[in-house]
Amino acid sequence: MAASDPGRWGECGPRPPGRLGARGGQEPGTVLGAVGMMDLAYVCEWEKWAKSTYCPSLPLACAWSCRNLIAFTTDLRNDDQDLTHMIHILDTEHPWEVHSVSSGHSEAITCLEWDQSGSRLLSADADGQIKCWSMADHLANSWESSVGSQVEGDPIVALSWLHNGVKLALHVEKSGASSFGEKFSRVKFSPSLTLFGGKPMEGWIAVTVSGLVTVSLLKPSGQVLTSTESLCRLRGRVALADIAFTGGGNIVVAAADGSSASPVKFYKVCVSVVSEKCRIDTEILPSLFMRCTTDPNRKDRFPAITHLKFLARDMSEQVLLCASSQTSSLVECWSLRKEGLPVNNIFQQISPVVGDKQPMILKWRILSATNDLDRVSAVALPKLPISLTNTDLKVASDTQFYPGLGLALAFQDGSVHMVHRLSLQTMAVFYSSAPRSLDEPALKRPRTTCPAVHFKAMQLSWTSLALVGIDNHGKLSMLRISPSLGHPLEPKLALQHLLFLLEYCMVTGYDWWDILLHVQPGMVQSLVERLHEEYTRQKPALQQVLSTRILAMKASLCKLSPCTVARVCDYHTKLFLMAITSTLKSLLRPHFLNTPDKSPGDRLAEICAKITDVDIDKVMINLKTEEFVLDMNTLQALQQLLQWVGDFVLYLLVSLPNQGSPLRPGHSFLRDGTSLGMLRELMVVIRIWGLLKPSCLPVYTATSDTQDSMSLLFRLLTKLWICCRDEGAASEPDEGLVDECCLLPSQLLVPNLDWLPASDGLVSRLQPKQPLRLRFGRAPTLPSSTSTLQLDGLTRAPGQPKIDHLRRLHLGAYPTEECKACTRCGCVTMLKSPNKTTAVTQWEQRWIKNCLCGGLWRRVPLSCS
Repeated sequence: MAASDPGRWGECGPRPPGRLGARGGQEPGTVLGAVGMMDLAYVCEWEKWAKSTYCPSLPLACAWSCRNLIAFTTDLRNDDQDLTHMIHILDTEHPWEVHSVSSGHSEAITCLEWDQSGSRLLSADADGQIKCWSMADHLANSWESSVGSQVEGDPIVALSWLHNGVKLALHVEKSGASSFGEKFSRVKFSPSLTLFGGKPMEGWIAVTVSGLVTVSLLKPSGQVLTSTESLCRLRGRVALADIAFTGGGNIVVAAADGSSASPVKFYKVCVSVVSEKCRIDTEILPSLFMRCTTDPNRKDRFPAITHLKFLARDMSEQVLLCASSQTSSLVECWSLRKEGLPVNNIFQQISPVVGDKQPMILKWRILSATNDLDRVSAVALPKLPISLTNTDLKVASDTQFYPGLGLALAFQDGSVHMVHRLSLQTMAVFYSSAPRSLDEPALKRPRTTCPAVHFKAMQLSWTSLALVGIDNHGKLSMLRISPSLGHPLEPKLALQHLLFLLEYCMVTGYDWWDILLHVQPGMVQSLVERLHEEYTRQKPALQQVLSTRILAMKASLCKLSPCTVARVCDYHTKLFLMAITSTLKSLLRPHFLNTPDKSPGDRLAEICAKITDVDIDKVMINLKTEEFVLDMNTLQALQQLLQWVGDFVLYLLVSLPNQGSPLRPGHSFLRDGTSLGMLRELMVVIRIWGLLKPSCLPVYTATSDTQDSMSLLFRLLTKLWICCRDEGAASEPDEGLVDECCLLPSQLLVPNLDWLPASDGLVSRLQPKQPLRLRFGRAPTLPSSTSTLQLDGLTRAPGQPKIDHLRRLHLGAYPTEECKACTRCGCVTMLKSPNKTTAVTQWEQRWIKNCLCGGLWRRVPLSCS
């Protein structure tokens, strides 16, 4: 790729429709073409207090995790003008519920960094102190710091977790492939440090202003090993630094002293453990001078380097540099390449160099550069690991723009530009205020006494479909970014982009909230169907691994459309049913230790699938009942879960005559042979356990004392299951079955099922071009979601009795126990377990860290439980 002249674009491909050009904004006519590609979703700002004030910290730090948690810093100033350095953590779905932590840092916080799982946070300050924060009780709004390290009195300028060796590449050109293995491939990448057996060792690395690199390792015992070493023999001031990782397990540090006249230096850092001590070895790599300093016309115009970033943590070969003056900036993109070293003809005659024997050197080459810009105030880099090929320039020059190929630049005039990360071509622009015209003479522009509101820190989401910015007033803004910038997308292509990213989140386990920002109600049905089609094309083993994630993904999509909102209850209920089935089957133990290849749970499923008898006792005879023997206390502790199974079976059968109403929760179960088969297996297990302890059986209110309710329900359930057990040859229930189900309400009292409440989050209430204005700490009065208005049972009247959705325990109208709620689905459960039996503990372990849908837990006030 040929290097471009800093003042020209000719060598970087065709002239873009909206390039980063002269100061004062874009060229006339280019802003309109980009409008709509980036728009404001919501704004959240602080309340103004009389005695204390939140003000932006200097420097301002911000970080966005793969679980869609955002952390940022402010300073809290009291009447005495004393500053408390605060860390704020919020969930993007409930930004007003910010959790503020007094960090305990004595100086300004300079860095924030999430780990790869999105559950731990590093913070570093200008006094050299580093703290590691983790969730208390696995709650997203409760954080504590238990470990850390310190380089006393030496400010931290760069911070990162050590790489765990996991790297996934997205192959955009194969987005139409049927196998996930073709779309997303595992890249060979070594961890920064490994334990015995190859397990990656956890820890962090930091660079200080005096040129030291410090590494802290977290041993499995909880001990922290810390070592500090100089980056090179001649230590110098490091004003800016960044950290990246190589596939061979090494670490690369880029450092600059802040002056554009000085070189940007690069160092290789190797970490090892020798005799239970951490060892650091460093090596100098090729350096570079910014191109603007070698241009005679610009040599002194940009005296300071203000931003230094690797394009990705695992891409140490490409770096972004920004040089600035008081009012303007210039951005350059550089790449490290291997180049052949020319050999003199004399030596060629003595020993000819052919093929791979030619000596190679590493050399930095400029890829692209911008014209003069307004002063850059913040930079946000993509986290999406798109696999780039030799067609980088072609992709850069095309109007097609995939998520992950762009980075964001914020300017002091209040604008944000999305640019291609290699060519730096502008693909979209967002203005926080009305853009000024280039035709307007500079002398006629109004002079302002204070700088314009602009972002001081920015972060892109993990799919690059959303951007969060913290401005110089401490206000948080959430922006949507179009799946393909540069030109409007056809609906079919937009759907394909969103589907590809949903599949990526399904494979990685990342949260997909930012993708939902772009899903319109008309897309939901197609997305759910296409997602299911792609899922069924995968191998059975992979389907089993992803079975819960796809259900949670379908549920969150269906919330966005009034036509599909009833399915939300069905998907969450299926998640609950799958979890109960797996837990109850895991309690079964073979009678003899030398038992066969199949477990009791597998034999139960096989026998129930083979025997289609409607008599529950005849099915039970074919099982080895000794494998179902459990402790009496265990059976009694499971009664609430068994009661839910019985109530749900009764509800489904009563719903059969009204199966034509898709707005009724449970509708999809009436045609789901797999789920009906699970319920049938559970009914058999419950029947056997009822013989051991009758008090564990579901309780029904029947009109006749002699009626066997379990047998009646099993008989009707089996008839319904037979109609739809074969997906390809499903048949309609006969009239006799429908008539018997019509009589059920006169034979048994049908209880009210407590469905999950309507979520109080934002994503289903956001409207295009209608941003919400929120305040931290104040629950908003959100506009009602049109999707929940049509479905009874999803709204809860004040004072109505509440229930623990996972333990199925009634909490009363005003619960006295502390509760937690899921950030994704709104599921509520008690924070502490009221029962300590082994079986209940085993059930609770399934959702102690995350909800069954995969969402994070947050503590909720008693009044909101």
